[in-house]
Amino acid sequence: MRATLRWAHSDLRTHRGEALFLVLATAGIVASLLLATALFGYATNPWQRVFTQARGAHVWIHTGPSAQPGKLTTLEGVESVAGPYPVASTTLASRGTRAFVELRGTSGQPSVDRPLISSGHWLDPATPDGVVLESRLARALLAGPGDTLTLPGTARKLTVLGTADSAEPRFRPGEQPGLVWALPSQVPDPDGRVTGLRLTDPEDTDYAVQRAVTVLGAGAVSEVSTWQQARAEAQGDNRLLGQVLGLFGLGALVAAGLAVHGAIGTRIRGHLRDISVLKAVGFTPGQVVRIFLLQHIAFALLGALAAAALTQALGSRIPGRLGDAVGVWQGLPGHTVALFAVPAGAVLFIAATTGLAAWRAGRVPPVPVPRPAAPAGGRLSGVARRALGLRLPPALVLGWHKAFTRRPRSLAAVARLALPLLLMVVAMSAWSTIDRVHSRPEQIGLPTALTVHADGGPTDRETRALLERDPQVATAYPGVEVAALVPGQTSTIALRGLGTRQDPYPYTLAEGRPASGRDEAVAGQGLLDLLDVRVGDWVRMTVGDQPQILHIVGRSIEPENAGRVISTSLDTLRENDTALGPTLYQLRLSPGADPQTVAGRLAAAGNGHLDVHAATNPADGLSALRGVVVGLIAVLALIGLIELLTAIGGAVREGERDLLALKAMGLSPRQITAITVTATGCTALAAVLVGTALGAPLAHWLIDAQGRASGIGAGVAEGPSPTLLLLFGTAAVLGAMALAAVPASRAARRRLADTLSAVA
Repeated sequence: MRATLRWAHSDLRTHRGEALFLVLATAGIVASLLLATALFGYATNPWQRVFTQARGAHVWIHTGPSAQPGKLTTLEGVESVAGPYPVASTTLASRGTRAFVELRGTSGQPSVDRPLISSGHWLDPATPDGVVLESRLARALLAGPGDTLTLPGTARKLTVLGTADSAEPRFRPGEQPGLVWALPSQVPDPDGRVTGLRLTDPEDTDYAVQRAVTVLGAGAVSEVSTWQQARAEAQGDNRLLGQVLGLFGLGALVAAGLAVHGAIGTRIRGHLRDISVLKAVGFTPGQVVRIFLLQHIAFALLGALAAAALTQALGSRIPGRLGDAVGVWQGLPGHTVALFAVPAGAVLFIAATTGLAAWRAGRVPPVPVPRPAAPAGGRLSGVARRALGLRLPPALVLGWHKAFTRRPRSLAAVARLALPLLLMVVAMSAWSTIDRVHSRPEQIGLPTALTVHADGGPTDRETRALLERDPQVATAYPGVEVAALVPGQTSTIALRGLGTRQDPYPYTLAEGRPASGRDEAVAGQGLLDLLDVRVGDWVRMTVGDQPQILHIVGRSIEPENAGRVISTSLDTLRENDTALGPTLYQLRLSPGADPQTVAGRLAAAGNGHLDVHAATNPADGLSALRGVVVGLIAVLALIGLIELLTAIGGAVREGERDLLALKAMGLSPRQITAITVTATGCTALAAVLVGTALGAPLAHWLIDAQGRASGIGAGVAEGPSPTLLLLFGTAAVLGAMALAAVPASRAARRRLADTLSAVA
């Protein structure tokens, strides 16, 4: 045992750099996987906790005032019913901030989908004008218990009694109205009623919706929302961050395992004589294997424990969403199990790859086998001989020949180095895509910067004239958005009419052509998946009692409503309903205009009749991904450094046997050094070419696949610029050559006696 420890200690002193990088890389990999686990838990658990504690409804159905939702209580599969509650759409203002809300009249606290009070208290008949705000809406309005809200255009005022968490779809400015609970007396003129259904089997949600619509009548149903939609919206970008961390963490783990496998294989080839001596003095094959196995398991275990300890102690202090996710995750029941299982899994994977390589050490014979004088593939190729005949520098030709002499070994080294480089290219593509979404929103379905809702005071002509008078408003597109029942009556989608045929709305198309004719429309990927249709098909939907049949001629990139949107011109919708008028306006601003400044100016000019919101950019929720990408690139760089050190060490050791011949040929130590440096540079160049050639299309496929899964659709991916890729490849090759220069120079200047000893 003492001899084993002494040999392991000696080997560690020889390869300190590789050991340090392996520990750091393992720590980075395990930290990435733990953060991914935390984000997955954070994405689902808060909403699931609220849904469970509130006994949330699985289906919410909005109906007209004349509907009879009481019939829903007798439906098979319905466990209990919330409501029906009278609702009215209105706008609330507080501290200069406005929000479009749904005012819901309820007397007592419901037993189904019960709001969970987070501050203040529930409604009190002693305060008839009191309301309770949904928590996200309260944050948007900067309002809390005791504050007063106003209804623009009226003299009414409401007092905030409390804020509450709800499992229903959350408030999103310009997209989803906020939820406000009030006494029924505060909803004297309801627009309709809303009813919640809690089901005995949540998996039967679509069937339950279909039966409910059949009982009520399609004309009575204005909108349907389900618990799956609310959960998906609540998970939002947190799940995406978790997927990115998990994907790169697993990829880095595979790359680290391959790097360790290559490092041990190279080390075994360089220590064949030492291993033979160990066996000659009594070491068994199992003991030799355990030397390498335990050594690398110790490195991996040290890195995994450091990552787990740092994540547990400091994870909740990370700024932003990652810190919040770790803080919530640490309070979940499965936290302790994950904290041990993830590092243990990483260590076991590295141990498995180590064991496969170390097994070769156990097969080394006790008597050293003399090395062949001319190894297979060592003879110069015809291309190399012709290159020397053209008087190209010998160091360049011999370095290229040395890099690719042994094809299986050379290809394996290139593949191991290409994997972390490939993942770096994918990470850079993710960064470039975020930059594109943030800096060029018109390319990802956001051609307009502001959305304006009018409360019905001014006419359409007056509203458009007011908006277009602003010097920084380039175009105002009138529009309307209604909820439409899909075929089968299992859910509702957003039907939009934006722009006119004379002034069409500039949709961002990824497929097909713009909707320019009668009954033509473009649809988001989420709608195409929901209805199982594609571009070129006709679809039928129902708005109230009226059917609407549209021909899908293009697929638009839709970042809103999970892509479940079908859009046409306002003229097309008016042909089906002549009384339909614009209820919103999409504003395209002049270049350089600040949306917030223009929004404030328009709201003031509207005298309380205009509700102006800036368009929500998906990149705003992905800011944390930039830091994640930087951290992942650092971890992958450490793994690549391990592989480079392995390749350099192998090249230097294999060059020892050629040192005498090269000196006999008249090559100087500098030229001999250049051979090893060139060989390392050629290996790095081949890895860069492979990693870039495979990484760029892989990144596009992954990003587009995520776009399709989220409903936005394919077409948002943006790869790194050619200049950035060129700089990345150049830095990798030059860095590899610089790293190889020092050990190659030392080997080229070795004494003659040392060289003869190495060859023997």
